Amino acid sequence: MLSCYRVLDLTNEKGFLCGKALGDLGADVIKIEKPGGDPSRNIGPFYHDIPDPEKSLHWFAFNANKKSITLNLKTVDGREIFKELVKTADVVVESFAPGYMDKLGLGYSVLSQINPGIIMTSISGFGQEGPYRDYNDRDIAVWAMSGYMYIMGEPDRPPLTPSYRHGHLIGAINGAVGTMIALCQRAITGQGQQVDAATHQGLCFAISIETKVPWATRRIITKRQGRIRERIITKDGEVIFPFLWECKDGSVVITLWFGLGFEKANQALVEWIESDGIDPGVLKRIDWRTDNWGRYTKAEATEALEAISKFFKKHTKMELYNGALERRIQLTPLLTPKDQMDFPQFVARNFWRKVPHLELETELTYPGGFVKLSDAECGIRFRAPLIGEHNDEIYKKELGMSTEELVAMKQRGVI
Repeated sequence: MLSCYRVLDLTNEKGFLCGKALGDLGADVIKIEKPGGDPSRNIGPFYHDIPDPEKSLHWFAFNANKKSITLNLKTVDGREIFKELVKTADVVVESFAPGYMDKLGLGYSVLSQINPGIIMTSISGFGQEGPYRDYNDRDIAVWAMSGYMYIMGEPDRPPLTPSYRHGHLIGAINGAVGTMIALCQRAITGQGQQVDAATHQGLCFAISIETKVPWATRRIITKRQGRIRERIITKDGEVIFPFLWECKDGSVVITLWFGLGFEKANQALVEWIESDGIDPGVLKRIDWRTDNWGRYTKAEATEALEAISKFFKKHTKMELYNGALERRIQLTPLLTPKDQMDFPQFVARNFWRKVPHLELETELTYPGGFVKLSDAECGIRFRAPLIGEHNDEIYKKELGMSTEELVAMKQRGVI
């Protein structure tokens, strides 16, 4: 769908996903690395646990569907070559600190003079403007300031951040969306623009329904609850019902709420528990349409919790999932990476794709596209590039440089 567009990708790991998403939709994405390779190639894990800039699985994941050229933008010649590339490009994506591209003489005001239709997408922690724009935007800092970290973890311990740097992925994918919107507008006006994708802003938007709305509507501050879904207030005390319920091989998610919308599903669960040889106890007496836990004692609520817990621990998560589907119960298994690979829905949709890595003499399995399109392709087309793999294609065939010129530029540290 985007095969008519060329993207010059200057991002580091904060912005890789932006170019990856555009490449998945067919754009010609050229990853511009410094001579010797992008530092992010040293991020693990590595293929067969062998530390090597050409074997980073992190690099493979976020830079598939891209070409690679090496270019040193800190040199005068490097900046001039970049300007030549901008003349025929549609998009420049960068994730430097705000203002860095201006310091190089390659800010939007300069590039738009070279190519009025150029779209420059800038991905950063706090955006290109405002009092926080120059603050350190490490993933953990932006995540914490968005409000996400405050609600993550157990209530009696300090807040947690995900083990994987997740925050900047939000900023990067928002950058891709903004880029496509800007391309649509350019088709009408003929003019490019700068897209300012701030991770902090995107995270705050994403979490608003969980934290901002409860405060705005009811002045409730959402707090960390860990596996807890809700605190049950009974006649004589409080009982904690979990969000994640342990089963034989992992966990499942289910909520037991009262009301017309949950009556049939909850009753079906109670009948299922009893048919499995477990005494549901108080669960069998509950009227799920009209009751509430305030009518029961703490001991009765604990009895209900123990019956459900005992039932779940007898079964695997897929046994519970398939049984819940038959009984129309809202239950979801927590899938591990291996579970994901074997999940029948993904298998049926041909989601996982084998991609050749000839330099490794193997094929690796990749996730497919993030959407299915009836009249186009989205997803993995080819593996991530080796360092400077496309130097000859871009510098020789497109810019008309000779081998001698390339050798001289390499010796001067330009490419």
